[in-house]
Amino acid sequence: MTDLAIRTSGLTKRFGAQIAVDDLALEVPRGAVFGFLGPNGSGKTTTIRMLLGLVRASAGEAEVLGAGIPHSLQRVLPRVGALVEGPAFAPFLTGTQNLMRFDAAARHTSASDRPRRVAAALERVGLTAAGGKRLRAYSLGMKQRLGIANALLAPRELLVLDEPTNGLDPQGTREVRSLIRSLAADGTTVFVSSHLLAEVEQVCTHVGVMSAGRLVASGTLDDLRRGDGSGRLTVQTPDIALAQRVLAEAGVLATDAGSATLVGVLRAGAPAPERLVAALVGADVRVQGFVVERTSLEDRFVELTGQGFDVVA
Repeated sequence: MTDLAIRTSGLTKRFGAQIAVDDLALEVPRGAVFGFLGPNGSGKTTTIRMLLGLVRASAGEAEVLGAGIPHSLQRVLPRVGALVEGPAFAPFLTGTQNLMRFDAAARHTSASDRPRRVAAALERVGLTAAGGKRLRAYSLGMKQRLGIANALLAPRELLVLDEPTNGLDPQGTREVRSLIRSLAADGTTVFVSSHLLAEVEQVCTHVGVMSAGRLVASGTLDDLRRGDGSGRLTVQTPDIALAQRVLAEAGVLATDAGSATLVGVLRAGAPAPERLVAALVGADVRVQGFVVERTSLEDRFVELTGQGFDVVA
């Protein structure tokens, strides 16, 4: 068994002259909560559709749970739960009836155990009380949670969620976040496509960033957030000239200096903050304030993609 839940090599999808996904090499470790980031139109959903066999790649290879896609779909898909481009349910049926209908369509499920599975899925997403309501009475957030419940009707090794918090209020968002964490704690690999950096930062262990169809960064969340290790240093002291001299000797160059505040740039390989404080104090600099701001994930996202959020590439 491979230690990767998803692996692609040279994966490409063209729609006529337009390249939606370009030479994608992606690796998602088993057991990870992988955040697939990118502005709208960057190729995230097209990638997911290729991984699930919903569209055929123009070139390249993809493996899901160690098996080639699309050749091994029949063997792989029962082990994969997915919510892509929002749930599609019958509005005249109740939430429970919709899930019973979808479960009945699955090839590898037992009819005798169906009510228990549906009830457990509804409970896990917090919709037990709403199970008897017709879908037309559901809010968008409730429909989204019902879609996740549908993906959880059977035990899954991999859960693929495309914008899972779309339309959710803050409480619903927290519930989905908690659900993702609990699934990961049970050993499920969760692949979350999103453009909401705050959500990704709170729940994901690994991140991949797409821009204009290409993967521009991939790794652990800490590695991506760290970037090149640079940051911004602000020192408050009445001894500006002396502080500037001490920091320069440590390799930290000032970019701005006022009467009581010094701002510098921390480059990769700069001394740890506690060493800089020790050097300042050792040189009799009266340190009244010392703040280090590392590059945020949002800063890295904009740096990598060249654009903000909700931008169609």
